[in-house]
Amino acid sequence: MDFIEELTWRGMVHTVMPGTDAELRKGMATAYLGIDPTADSLHIGHLVGVMMLKHLQRCGHRPIALVGGATGMIGDPSMKSQERKLLDEPTLRHNQEAIKKQLAKFLDFDSKEPNAAILVNNYDWMKDFSFLDFIRDVGKLITVNYMMAKDSVKKRLSGENQQGMSFTEFSYQLVQGYDFLNLYKNYGCRLQIGGSDQWGNITTGTELIRRTLGGEAFALTCPLITKADGTKFGKTESGNVWLDPERTSPYKFYQFWLNVADDDAEKYIKIFTTLSKDEIDTLVEEQKADPGRRPLQRRLAQEITTMVHSAEALQAAEEASQILFSNKAAETLHNIDEATLLDVFEGVPTFEVSLQDINDGIKLADLLVEKAQVFPSKAEMRKMVQQGGFSINKTKVTDPQAVASPDMLLNGKYIIAQRGKKQYYLLIAK
Repeated sequence: MDFIEELTWRGMVHTVMPGTDAELRKGMATAYLGIDPTADSLHIGHLVGVMMLKHLQRCGHRPIALVGGATGMIGDPSMKSQERKLLDEPTLRHNQEAIKKQLAKFLDFDSKEPNAAILVNNYDWMKDFSFLDFIRDVGKLITVNYMMAKDSVKKRLSGENQQGMSFTEFSYQLVQGYDFLNLYKNYGCRLQIGGSDQWGNITTGTELIRRTLGGEAFALTCPLITKADGTKFGKTESGNVWLDPERTSPYKFYQFWLNVADDDAEKYIKIFTTLSKDEIDTLVEEQKADPGRRPLQRRLAQEITTMVHSAEALQAAEEASQILFSNKAAETLHNIDEATLLDVFEGVPTFEVSLQDINDGIKLADLLVEKAQVFPSKAEMRKMVQQGGFSINKTKVTDPQAVASPDMLLNGKYIIAQRGKKQYYLLIAK
């Protein structure tokens, strides 16, 4: 496969430095992407760059994932309105290890082939670089005029908050530029890839390589991903969508992709999967023929949930998604984990009840009228039970005199009560 052609039809090319295509056609090339290690998990905003590295490796080239331990201590001013908090070394090291495990789901680090992926941390070559050595050997090569002309700098200096920019952040592009120089010298890396907001930092690196070694290096950026409605991609009301299942459950992760708008689904399936153009074109036609089935969203959610989590996690997420409609819902409810259960029923009315009452066999009528206000009266509950419209954990209750029991508890502490088709209540036994 041709790397630039592959990215182009997927809508993943924003700017390409002249000569990049010719460089990639010479044979196996080495390219790197920088990843900010400010958390111990990637979120889906990182995935565009990671998928670029994945496609690079699929095309026979060698990817380098650079975890920015040093630059993470400074903070990239690009697209930021204010300076970020700085992290200490133990935190950065922990974050690096966690990120590598996630990257290993996309990149092959263990291959015996020459294009096996490499993970590096720029802290390793920056930690012993003294300030005086840096400003003498690197700082003298790039003029302040050159640095001031970068959009990331101009936007911060003319920003509305009038906070300006610290020297620490101003020096960021020099440190990132030195990363490129270092990888050029030690790994033969001649291409840096990243988001379009990184163009200024990347070209500082190519300029540093030219002025220091007389060498030629290249740059390729992808567009910043937005949603069809103009809002920020990857953000939900509860914050970022993370790859770590402890931060964002596989169910919520799956649901995020399943619920994207039609226009976004057609764009995202090209960017976030390795499906071929023919496969995607077929799905697009299926979507046009029957939008209600949402084949694009379903396949997108399936592919990326399997890639990030596992086939088993996908199956569990799909089963959990059917809890409100499936005939096997009662069985599924007793098998899903606590986090997924709470995600599925997020936002429903919640009541705390006594675990001792349930262990003692309290009547459901007393539990759901007096202890939790699921029904306004026992007569109302009796009527709904007789009409077949009331369930506990998706199993119909047929006896108005039924009692609660410990085996009703999901994950040892939850009961799902359902009135009619759509009214759900979550009881938490403590």
